[in-house]
Amino acid sequence: MKQKCYFFLLMILPVAALAQTPANLPKDALINVSVNEMKTGRELSNEIVIFKSRANGTEFQGLTDSLGKFAIRLPFGAVYDYFILGFKDSLNYNVLDIPALKPNQFYKGAFTNIKIEFQPPGSFVIDGCTFETGKADLKPEAFAVLDELVEYLKRKDDEKIEIGGHTDNVGKADANMILSTNRANTVKSYLIGKGIGQERVTSKGYGMTQPIAENTSAEGRALNRRTEVKIIE
Repeated sequence: MKQKCYFFLLMILPVAALAQTPANLPKDALINVSVNEMKTGRELSNEIVIFKSRANGTEFQGLTDSLGKFAIRLPFGAVYDYFILGFKDSLNYNVLDIPALKPNQFYKGAFTNIKIEFQPPGSFVIDGCTFETGKADLKPEAFAVLDELVEYLKRKDDEKIEIGGHTDNVGKADANMILSTNRANTVKSYLIGKGIGQERVTSKGYGMTQPIAENTSAEGRALNRRTEVKIIE
């Protein structure tokens, strides 16, 4: 699933100094990370930032605290792609190069300060959340993606959401409104049953009133039959 509403701004502030000592040489570098909302500057807590080594694919991750910050130590002599983890998606953000050092050197203090500013998505579609034709019963393959949504909501425990049900234009408008409402309620009930507080989840059916594609093709109608998550707080 693509989250198309990310926007980014990056500042990397190098602060490292080299030091020499004959014993207990650290083999890593300290990285300070802060994450803020682009529009408001608000500190963003519970955001996962992943650093992935280009050399061997090893991943390191950090979770921002209530001030939108964390510190992480990464092995030097490697290049890392790093990105923010979203729901069923991640977006490459930038590259961090930590040069190798001579055997008797290490990085004293923080190697760099990374400041990430981005705009979290206001809504996203739950791809793979499918229902039996004409019913509000989830298909078996929908459970896995909804379980991923549960884990996302547990991490983002300060978010409240609306589950929106949408249909294509096949059938009568009144019937589609009822069907979309029932499907949204089904997803809401599933999330609550998995431990998400009921005060955090609302549901609403929109029927055929908010298409995102033309209903003139099978592909367009499939896009319009969707379950969407809207961040409301």
